[in-house]
Amino acid sequence: MAFGVLKGGFGKTTTSLNTARELARRNGRALVVDLDDNGHMTLNLGFDAAYRGEAWADSDETINHAGEVLLDGQNPEQYIVNVVDGLDLFPAHVDYESVQNALKDATMGTTRLAKNLVEPLLGETYDHIVIDCPANRGKLNDNAMYATNNIIIPLRPENGYESGLTNTLQRLVKEAREYFDLNILAIVPTDLQERVDHQTRDRALLEEMTKREHVAQHVPNFAYLSEDDWAAIDAGEYDGSLPGIRHRRSIDAAHSAGLPLRDYDPDCDQLAHYAELAEIVERGEVAR
Repeated sequence: MAFGVLKGGFGKTTTSLNTARELARRNGRALVVDLDDNGHMTLNLGFDAAYRGEAWADSDETINHAGEVLLDGQNPEQYIVNVVDGLDLFPAHVDYESVQNALKDATMGTTRLAKNLVEPLLGETYDHIVIDCPANRGKLNDNAMYATNNIIIPLRPENGYESGLTNTLQRLVKEAREYFDLNILAIVPTDLQERVDHQTRDRALLEEMTKREHVAQHVPNFAYLSEDDWAAIDAGEYDGSLPGIRHRRSIDAAHSAGLPLRDYDPDCDQLAHYAELAEIVERGEVAR
């Protein structure tokens, strides 16, 4: 399962980590792969030495574990670290750029993540593997799409969400589908804070998602608003819950503490939404 969007700052890392945590809780063991060249997940979880490649070396030398696995076919398990019970991480590396450049010239360079990491570990060692993708085009993103054949796209109600969604659908999903199957499992609004009965950014994002037919079918139930819902909102008669993953201080605090939300605040009301995303991954689609 890949989490990707061709724009940074849209909640991709937070959403992928917490969905992976819910998959681990529901199924036993899950692995999250930090493929983002910024390494935000790896660093936020406190694995700075792994990010620099120092955790694997016996001397002052460093090891580019991503290159060892993706390019040289080394056993990925030796580079996996534990986050919390049931959830492990394959860390990012500070020099993902050299790995990406080498993949351009490698034989079957788009298949390396599938062949060297996902296929050896999925099913035998882990029930689910979740990939936090880079926010740019390139061989790392191609590898994630090919290895999973599925994508969840997170969006935030800020300037650029229209281009972020359009670019992801056109330049990532559509182009990938010319070469292999790639299914959109969900398109997820995150970090919503405003009302939807006024002309706010939250409303603009939700209208964009729920009124575009080819997008609306991928919106999870916790974020979906029907035509009747919108009519009720405009009439002041809507009595449902506010849609989307809502902004909560505990989500930010968990991020700062280097923990998944469940392990920081097991009572947070937004955990149910991450659990629904886990169900979507298990089912392979949104079900109304």
